[in-house]
Amino acid sequence: MPRFLFLTGGLWLLLATFAVSAEPVGFRDAGIEGARPLHVALWYPAKAGGDPVAIGENPAFFGITAVRDAAPATGIHPLVVLSHGYGGNWRNLNWLAAALAGQGYIVAAPDHPGTTTRDRSPQEAARLWERPHDLSRVIDLLIDDPGFAGSVDVARIGAIGHSLGGWTVVALAGGRFDADRFTQDCRLHPNPRICGLADELALDRPALAKSMADPRIGAIVSLDIGLARGFSPESLAGIAVPALVIGAGTDIGDLPAKMESGYLTQNLPTDSTVSVEIPDAIHFSFMQPCKPGAAELIEAEDPGEGIVCRDGGARSRAEIHAEVLGRISDFLAMAIPATR
Repeated sequence: MPRFLFLTGGLWLLLATFAVSAEPVGFRDAGIEGARPLHVALWYPAKAGGDPVAIGENPAFFGITAVRDAAPATGIHPLVVLSHGYGGNWRNLNWLAAALAGQGYIVAAPDHPGTTTRDRSPQEAARLWERPHDLSRVIDLLIDDPGFAGSVDVARIGAIGHSLGGWTVVALAGGRFDADRFTQDCRLHPNPRICGLADELALDRPALAKSMADPRIGAIVSLDIGLARGFSPESLAGIAVPALVIGAGTDIGDLPAKMESGYLTQNLPTDSTVSVEIPDAIHFSFMQPCKPGAAELIEAEDPGEGIVCRDGGARSRAEIHAEVLGRISDFLAMAIPATR
């Protein structure tokens, strides 16, 4: 697997900015045992030393560089937990995680059983309420054992999610799912990419109506959320933590930003919510950067999925990522700053 990026001009410079950080970045994998075992990827501020290696790279996608199993830096750091989208995995937001770790955040991303790339168990997929609980279990792990990624400041914990991960972090902040509302909305707006998941995700389960909130969460970021319209307006209005809602302005027919991210913005408290729509981003623009020829490679292996390497305008994915990173960094600096 190649470890070097052979790029030219502005694209190389933009990607290089993600690798330049105030602190060395460490990376390691962790596991959480139990009835629902979790694999967790960790990025964190590290002590100097060690050789950086490629992390999360494969034939289709670029990775980042970090020191594997590096010793965590001293001091107390804020924590950000990440939630991937439906069918995704921890690698999808690898670029964002490494950049935030370089700014001083501990970052952790579990693979959600049942809705992750290598685990599509129908039994686990039908327990959607476990997704927010996965993030709470990760928070427990890192608070209880600073040996994994360093000491966590329990007063500065945030959550970022893409697509179904956006749904996950909103639920973690106090959003409650209303199955009847979702069913009625699907009658009015029968979108197969959203409404078609009702059976697979068992969206009529009573457990989804219960609170999945974790009071330790101090801020949330939603990246082109899905299933947003299933949240009750009352529960969204009651979310007390700052929220950044970023939508993809180029609709590819699956998650129209005005109906998903827009629904969140309309119902979250106005005084603590920041809403942004990026005109040339599509739903998949928030994933890791694709290598040249990746779309064809993916298409040959899984017809129809090469779209994950598309974007919606003249800007490159790296340029879109630079904007997204800047907005998230500014938001977190207000809500759960890396330094006090």
